[in-house]
Amino acid sequence: MMLAVSSLQNAIETVEQLSADEQVQLIDVVYRRLAEGRREELALAIAEGRLAYRTGEVKRGSVDDLLADFDE
Repeated sequence: MMLAVSSLQNAIETVEQLSADEQVQLIDVVYRRLAEGRREELALAIAEGRLAYRTGEVKRGSVDDLLADFDE
């Protein structure tokens, strides 16, 4: 944990040395990369869900059906 805090503190200090415009650009780049990573994770989850549905690993039903499965 201490190493992570130290690395984060180092990153913050490095960013503070950038100009305001460079800091804005950095924030934009980091935000876009995070968004792209989330899109990739979501696309993977969707693909896995579709495969599970096609192979019959997913059940369809109502909330009552789901609750009944929990009772089993």
